[in-house]
Amino acid sequence: MKKILIVDDEEKLRGLMGRVIKLEGFEVMEAGDIKTAWKKLDQSDIDVVLCDVKLPDGNGVEFSKILKEKYPLLEVILLTAYGNIPDGVQAIKNGAFDYITKGDDNNKIIPLLYKAIEKTELNRRVVSLEKQLGERRSFDAIIGKSRNLQACIDLARRVAPTDTTVLLLGETGTGKEVFAQSIHHASHRAKKSFVAINCSAFGKDLLESEMFGHKAGAFTGAVRDKKGLFEEANNGTIFLDEIGELAPELQAKLLRVLESGEFIKIGETHPTKVNVRVIAATHRDLPKQIEAGEFRSDLFYRLSVFQITLPALRERTADIGALANSFATQFALKTNKKITSLSPDFIHALEKNPWNGNIRELKNVIERSVILTDGPVLDVESLPFEMQHPRQEGGKNMSAFSLASSEKLHLQKVLNYTNGNKAEAARLLEIGIATLYRKIDEYKL
Repeated sequence: MKKILIVDDEEKLRGLMGRVIKLEGFEVMEAGDIKTAWKKLDQSDIDVVLCDVKLPDGNGVEFSKILKEKYPLLEVILLTAYGNIPDGVQAIKNGAFDYITKGDDNNKIIPLLYKAIEKTELNRRVVSLEKQLGERRSFDAIIGKSRNLQACIDLARRVAPTDTTVLLLGETGTGKEVFAQSIHHASHRAKKSFVAINCSAFGKDLLESEMFGHKAGAFTGAVRDKKGLFEEANNGTIFLDEIGELAPELQAKLLRVLESGEFIKIGETHPTKVNVRVIAATHRDLPKQIEAGEFRSDLFYRLSVFQITLPALRERTADIGALANSFATQFALKTNKKITSLSPDFIHALEKNPWNGNIRELKNVIERSVILTDGPVLDVESLPFEMQHPRQEGGKNMSAFSLASSEKLHLQKVLNYTNGNKAEAARLLEIGIATLYRKIDEYKL
């Protein structure tokens, strides 16, 4: 039940208003002055305060300002016997939901209360979502207890409160953007923008425009001024993924931003100043690129003030079970399936896989398994054929090169593609359904 606090020194008016509001199903509390109102507010979770402007121990307009500072999620409606524009303007500036004159309130107060409560509920949902988002992007949300991963988290926690540039290294799919977001959300810039860009996703000219912006008319198609991502990230953090793919001309421009905090937009003549923290990432060997003349050494030294190398998934197999469980829960919700557990054989098969695509590949495999599974347990049968039947260590399982092995693998892939629909599989394989059943028995598929 929503709680309404009426603050008015006129007891009869307060009581009458309270009875009307109670008839709408609200819980009503009353206070005759500001001192009593504070006690009520401290004792109960109030949704809306209806407050007179003139009170024995203070002014309602000033009270509303202090009230919103201490309890930002509730809403305040101010009531006055003699309305005036300056008080009304100041009340709204102080955060009051509305300011109405007594006498007009009979028809206005109930609809206004409902609107104020809607806003209170919205405020609380926003705060709840922000909290959930913050939790998802915090270091505590990074899944894994392995020693090498925890060492990386410890380094990231230490550098997060600073403005130091961070270079995240590691294979593709190891979670570099997740680490970048966690560093940002643990920093003093957390309430400002986190902007991410993949430097390998654009051509040189388009990437320059995306990163630094342009003026209208700077080139064909530039019909209006465009803010670049550095400008969008001002006072926040920019994450430059695949920094090793950056063209030499843009490397020079990025170096200037790191050194002076300014850049010149395409078609502009004067510099734009920004205050941005840079987190960069790459799977490439930048020192080798420097030797090959593909990457500037001065930019590398600017970016690598603080390096963190994330471990590949095969180097943290102890974390595979926890990651798989998390992804299974996530995809079960998306597909409206009830997955209660992952079988020991399923986990064992995952741990034996080399995971060249790292966490990203694992996530894709779990999504596929959830889709293919009908029961509550993910089992080996839902995994890709090559994971169900891994080659022996060192690749010495010579049967993998036989024609029969190739045919068995192809049959399994087609059956997986058709989600077990044998008639459709036979049609795609261009064989009879009887032949397909014979081969399924032969290969024990």
